[in-house]
Amino acid sequence: MKLVRHFLSPLRRSQALPKIPAGRLPRRKGLVPLRVLLPLALALAPLRAQPAAPALPATIDLRAAVAFALENNFDVRQARERIKQQEGVIVEVSAREIPNVAASGSFQLNDSDIGTSFPASDRAWQINLTASQVLYAGGGVRSAVRSSTLTRDAALLDLKAVINLALLQVRTSFYGVLLAREQIKVQESNLKLLQEQLKTTTDRFDAGTVSSFEKLRAEVAVANAKVPLITANNNYRLAIESLRQGLGLIQGQAETLRSGPEFVGTLDYTPSIFDLAALFSAARANRPELERLAKLEEAGEASITTARSGARPTVSAFGGWALRKGATDDFGDSNNGWLLGVQSQWNIFDGRATAGRVTQARSRLEQTRLSHTEAQLAVEVEVRTAYSRWQEATELAGASQRVVEQATEAVRLANARYGAGTSTQLDVLQAQVDLTTARSNQIQAYYAYNVAVASLRRATGQADEFVSR
Repeated sequence: MKLVRHFLSPLRRSQALPKIPAGRLPRRKGLVPLRVLLPLALALAPLRAQPAAPALPATIDLRAAVAFALENNFDVRQARERIKQQEGVIVEVSAREIPNVAASGSFQLNDSDIGTSFPASDRAWQINLTASQVLYAGGGVRSAVRSSTLTRDAALLDLKAVINLALLQVRTSFYGVLLAREQIKVQESNLKLLQEQLKTTTDRFDAGTVSSFEKLRAEVAVANAKVPLITANNNYRLAIESLRQGLGLIQGQAETLRSGPEFVGTLDYTPSIFDLAALFSAARANRPELERLAKLEEAGEASITTARSGARPTVSAFGGWALRKGATDDFGDSNNGWLLGVQSQWNIFDGRATAGRVTQARSRLEQTRLSHTEAQLAVEVEVRTAYSRWQEATELAGASQRVVEQATEAVRLANARYGAGTSTQLDVLQAQVDLTTARSNQIQAYYAYNVAVASLRRATGQADEFVSR
């Protein structure tokens, strides 16, 4: 009822209605009926309890992007929840290692002719308070706890692997944003050069030193240069959306319609040296995926012991207190007292159910071992592939620097020769196209190099350089 009045309060204030006493909701013209409002209130209550979205930063650099993704990336958050789930499994399985206490009670009405007490009564009731402790279960309890603990450790390693992969994707997406932004600058610079060329050609056409064909060709070149600029701007918008998804950056509807945060940074080229043999050693020692499968192998071995325990006896001790009510309505005929005992159960033949569980456990262990071996091969291939891409990116980045310098000089010489009348307009346009291509190749090579270095770090199991372990 308080919840209903809470949701009614804005409506009451807006209509200047008198205060409704507790327990009374008179039907009044203009008020929503309770049978309609109550389901609506219950449906809206979870929405009111939802946590607020993280604050949207005004500017985001690479370090801030990594930190934001570490807290808000949905894959990382789900991996953390899996750890909590496994912690609950450990608590559940460990419950058999400590005493269990239970209380029970019953009350029964029956025909006095079938009363179970003497003299016969038409009613009976009892209260029991019992504590029990497993003394021996064929090693099943201890192995189950060990298996669940190892599985929890595997979940922790899975979280580490998820973080490494998520942050690699964030880095790649962030570099993609920087690449798209640099592509815009390249295309804008190209358009500016062509517009200057068009102005020069137009002035010379007005002076009668060039033909209308050369002016038309300059106009076509300017028009064609606008197309890749439009594409570059769209690629920049798409790159931002891809990065937002990796960050887990949720924006409200109004924020989505407005421009998002500003992403700051540059695509730098800082040469690094890697040794392939050292990379292989680091990957085998540090990759969390391999460590996780090793933990699951140990858990699988423990689960075989758990399955085998079904063929062994279980022994438990119990004790407690009980009260039994007699046949009369007087509590004086009630009996109470303590009880203590030992109980055991042994499934001498269970239709080979235990044997079936053991076979399943062994098969799961073998599958885990095969997955571990397969993962080792996959890691080696991933390291070799990442190393090869790093080699390629290093060579391209080094070569692109020289090409840009040469193409810039070529444009300068082409313009000077065209101004002196010793070269054609086609030579100038070709030189400008070559410069644009060289600049595009350079920033693409810088992007590939930075991604290759980040991929190598992830392939060898190293955490992101902005994340402390």
